[in-house]
Amino acid sequence: MSTLSELLAEHTRLSGDSADHLQRVVSEWQLLADLSFADFLLWVPVQDDDGGPALLCVAQARPTTANTAHTEDAVGTVAAEEEHPQLVRSMVTGRICREVDPLWHAGTPLRREAVPVRCGGEVVAVLGRDTNIAQLRVPSALETAYLGCAGDLCQMIADGSFPPAESTSDIHTSPRAGDGFIRLEPGGSVLYASPNAISAYHRMGLPTDLVGTDLAHVTRKLVTDPFDASEVVQRIRSALDGQPSLRFEADARGATVLVRALPLTPKGVPDGALVLVRDVTEVKRRDRALLSKDATIREIHHRVKNNLQTVAALLRLQARRTTNEEARSALAESVRRVSSIALVHDTLSMSVDEKVDLDDVVDRLVPMMTDVATLNSQVTVRREGRLGVMAAELATPLVMVLTELVQNALEHGFAPGGTGSVVIRAQRSARALDVVVHDDGRGLPADFTLDRVDRLGLQIVRTLVDAELRGTLEMRAAEGGGTDAVLGLPLGRRSR
Repeated sequence: MSTLSELLAEHTRLSGDSADHLQRVVSEWQLLADLSFADFLLWVPVQDDDGGPALLCVAQARPTTANTAHTEDAVGTVAAEEEHPQLVRSMVTGRICREVDPLWHAGTPLRREAVPVRCGGEVVAVLGRDTNIAQLRVPSALETAYLGCAGDLCQMIADGSFPPAESTSDIHTSPRAGDGFIRLEPGGSVLYASPNAISAYHRMGLPTDLVGTDLAHVTRKLVTDPFDASEVVQRIRSALDGQPSLRFEADARGATVLVRALPLTPKGVPDGALVLVRDVTEVKRRDRALLSKDATIREIHHRVKNNLQTVAALLRLQARRTTNEEARSALAESVRRVSSIALVHDTLSMSVDEKVDLDDVVDRLVPMMTDVATLNSQVTVRREGRLGVMAAELATPLVMVLTELVQNALEHGFAPGGTGSVVIRAQRSARALDVVVHDDGRGLPADFTLDRVDRLGLQIVRTLVDAELRGTLEMRAAEGGGTDAVLGLPLGRRSR
């Protein structure tokens, strides 16, 4: 089955920021589905077979709190305007659109709603919110509280304020609505607490009910560690002030709970906060084993980084003792290549998901590459655009390729002692990452062809681009003088 990234890359031309925002929406929408008692379908604008506008379903979520509205897999289907008018209206108007009358779908009565997904001030997709109403019942206090929070979160999606742009690396380990649900009013008092949330607080040592209490104050008194208690209070109050926060863990009298506070600000108006609580006392033992494994992997990356830095230091020492200029240059290039790989492992040693922030790595490599190119000390190197985050197996060869292309521009694009600049220009979308390494130097030789180049650096680049990155590389004369090395890297479905 195609992933969301692959479907966006194959069928849309969304920007990288828009694709990242849709990924964040999908990472959060199980909470939305559970709070709404409804299925959620993500629709993106595409062109139909006749070249006209259409909407394609690229992801689907079903609630764990109610019967599904769609037993079939809807991913890959195209929405016709006559069958889904609310989706088209929401996409065009940028407002939440609800159908007045329910309809039947595959023998199931549905109530349908469309929520526009806004990113950067523009509607980039639509969420279909379909509720199975075959078994309508009088809403309980829990259901009323759930639906109220779901309505606020959907309005925030339409506003473009949810999910926030901050990291969501811990979403899949955060508490869910069924684990424990607390609704706070803007002042911080508890309006509603689910039975599971009350049970979690009872295990923490609370002898009374939660409703009507100040949650931050109550939690501060229960948490054992005073620093953790202050952190809990700060997270809850930040959510009430409209600031997003990630989950946090607290110990209280032998019990361990995960807590996550989400601000509710529909249409920019503070409406309290949603707090999710999960008692993880029993599963903590198993978590420790997993954390130990992750820590071991990070320690391995750390030691590999240290070993590579030691190798680079030995090569650098050997270069200083070498009188042959050609050998010294070769050793300097080896130092640069080993150091670039070491930086990737340094990043992985601090990562929990084997992901690499390429912008951070490249920014740390730029001074190193400039220092090695001693003959071109007047040439500046800088980055423009965003490379983004990439999996470790692709980050290492890509960093190597960029290092070699920049070094090639520094060594061969300028005369000794010359001045100029080398710019790494990146543009990332859902479909691809495009990078241009541009220099304003003397340009390519008249007889230059990439297929017959004998430079070791460019041979390394060609091998990595073809074998590891499955991308394309072109070197051409730049407009206004200089050289452009153009690298194209597909980000959709990759052949093994």
